Amino acid sequence: MKNLSKVLAILILSVCVFGQVFARGDAQKNSGRYKIYLVTMDQIDQHWVTVDRGCKQAAAETGNVDYVWLAPDNKDDAKQIECINNAIAGGADALLLAANGPDAVTFALREAANAGVKIVYVDSPANFPAIQTLATDNRQAGVTAGEQMLKGLAAAGITSGRIGIITPNAATNSNVNREMGFRQALSGSNFQILESQYSEGDAVKSQEMAANFITQGVVGLFGANEGCSVGVGNAIQEAGGKVIGVGFDKSDSILQLVRNGYILCTMAQNPDVMGYEGLRTAVRALKGESTGSDYVDTGVSVLTKADL
Repeated sequence: MKNLSKVLAILILSVCVFGQVFARGDAQKNSGRYKIYLVTMDQIDQHWVTVDRGCKQAAAETGNVDYVWLAPDNKDDAKQIECINNAIAGGADALLLAANGPDAVTFALREAANAGVKIVYVDSPANFPAIQTLATDNRQAGVTAGEQMLKGLAAAGITSGRIGIITPNAATNSNVNREMGFRQALSGSNFQILESQYSEGDAVKSQEMAANFITQGVVGLFGANEGCSVGVGNAIQEAGGKVIGVGFDKSDSILQLVRNGYILCTMAQNPDVMGYEGLRTAVRALKGESTGSDYVDTGVSVLTKADL
């Protein structure tokens, strides 16, 4: 009898818990409000701050969105997975995600999808189905960066030599495609691209790696994200500005390095568009409306000293 009583108690408790969950979901639907989370690779880069700003603008205009930004303190798969799990536990209706590792987060995303969470990628997708991806065409942006490098070298009268690449890691979709595009642009030239160095996007580590490249006698350096570009520019400045640097992203620090001539140019993305349109896509999906194409190119432009 005692065992039977325990079983009945567990069943009653389960019914109560499920009842509370469904009641909470119904209340949210009836209130007409949606809870949308943004989870980015970190909270350090100005790029992510701008994505957040775009989301906030869209949330304010929509008027029925409770919006939350979660991010680890550095680029770390385990910490990003924890953020995703916290969003699910927090009652997320939709998740905007910039995936640090395209495969590392798939289990957490499957849990989110099973809980009914709508998934939208901003900047960098994971290998898991989503409603839409809003991002730069990173492969083409990498090609453009490589072409700018060649123009800069030609203008400096440099016709051959070695070039270094500093990128966050060998896994993140956006970084991989930028590197591939850059290498594609320089294939068949008289320049040798050295083995890439991985700094996790940390500006200090990137500067140390860039300084090592400069010691090896490189004629050019490509920084594949915000932190990498800042490190590249600082190392070139420290070395006296004799190396051609090309960057990616448009933080205040990068733009100052471009103004001062330590970075030839930078590939400027539109993270505010990613956040703004990404949140609007999530709301349309939650309303059962059409969300359009499954991929949206948010654009990139070349910024030089003349543009600033």
